[in-house]
Amino acid sequence: MNTSNAKESTPKEISSTHKGVQCITGVFNLASQTDIAAGLNWYRDANTFAGNLSDQYNVSRLKVHGVIASLSPRNRWERNMQDAESMVKVYSAGGTFDDLLQLKVCTFGANKIKAARILTLNCASDTEIKEILKGPKMIEFYHCIQELADVCIDGHAYSVWIGDRITLANVPSIGVKLRKTIKSDYRLAAKDLGLQPYELQAITWVCWRRIHGV
Repeated sequence: MNTSNAKESTPKEISSTHKGVQCITGVFNLASQTDIAAGLNWYRDANTFAGNLSDQYNVSRLKVHGVIASLSPRNRWERNMQDAESMVKVYSAGGTFDDLLQLKVCTFGANKIKAARILTLNCASDTEIKEILKGPKMIEFYHCIQELADVCIDGHAYSVWIGDRITLANVPSIGVKLRKTIKSDYRLAAKDLGLQPYELQAITWVCWRRIHGV
């Protein structure tokens, strides 16, 4: 999720968390009823999809959530779902780690390896899955698919928070401190609006993409 013409390599500074909350709320106020409905349903539908895969192929939900999150970087959601089902299906049919690596997916090779590692865990715990995912954005996405009170901080979420359209290539590296601040502001704004943090993030993501045609 990301967007404009900014060329700085370091994060812009917001004067206070209140400004970040205002920027997030401002984008929410631009959301149409269609945006709101789509945002409210986004992670709900993703959770339902994961549950259906789990039931159909008799693979634990935690593993399916982890696989979806692993395969998400630079991958369109429709293809993410397709890739996840392909890997879960092969694993369910007795596929080995090496068999899983033979599958073609639309993300980085390292992420395919993560998905294969998660699927072939003997007893996959939440802790083990997150140790494999490692990346904060993938862990956030993993949480949000489960409809836990988290926020997935990607380029669009950063742009919404900063109040400026930043291209994917120019979104700065979001360190631990900045990520914590952004997530705190999303949570504060969500509380004010009576929403879950992941719901607000999804609504503003949908709205931002519509407004900027991305």
